[in-house]
Amino acid sequence: MKKREMLKLLAATSALGLAGCMQAKQSFKAVDITGADYAKDFSLKDANGATRTLADFKGKVVVLFFGYAQCPDVCPTTMTEMTQVKQQLGADADKLQVVFVTVDPERDTPEVMKAYMSAFDPSFVALVPSSTEQLAALAKDFKVYYKKVEGKTPTSYSMDHSAASFVYDPQGRLRLYSRYGSGVPAMVSDVKSLLQG
Repeated sequence: MKKREMLKLLAATSALGLAGCMQAKQSFKAVDITGADYAKDFSLKDANGATRTLADFKGKVVVLFFGYAQCPDVCPTTMTEMTQVKQQLGADADKLQVVFVTVDPERDTPEVMKAYMSAFDPSFVALVPSSTEQLAALAKDFKVYYKKVEGKTPTSYSMDHSAASFVYDPQGRLRLYSRYGSGVPAMVSDVKSLLQG
């Protein structure tokens, strides 16, 4: 065998070997945003006053959602669905962490958020920005929208807000953008895929 043919054969076999080592690209139901350069982390106090970051949940799939306790539809629907997702994960249920960030820190005090989360699942973590400035900076970093909509009285206002969830893999990397209304089966499938690596 000539040297040139030997090199071609070597190149072909090493390329095949490399292809075998590479993992097949995962397929998800939600929008795959792996490698996105935003929504990388947060540092906020939870309902117990402890400062939380993504690193606290290493080893778990984290589903992060922005909302508020007095939301009439989107937020309770999303939290109910996440409760069902957790139930359907069975033995892997403790490998899912739901994180709820309020866009209404004025009314959503730590006490309110503690009660709100426990109505769905006591393991769900509520995060409360300490100021309107902290919330604004976080919303900018996560590219989420929120806006106060005045009501009939000063305390009866509502909040318009983005309704999708951010999903992180067990290594704390942002992987998916799950649109509101995607449903429980789709989220269960995606969480299982991320847990399998």
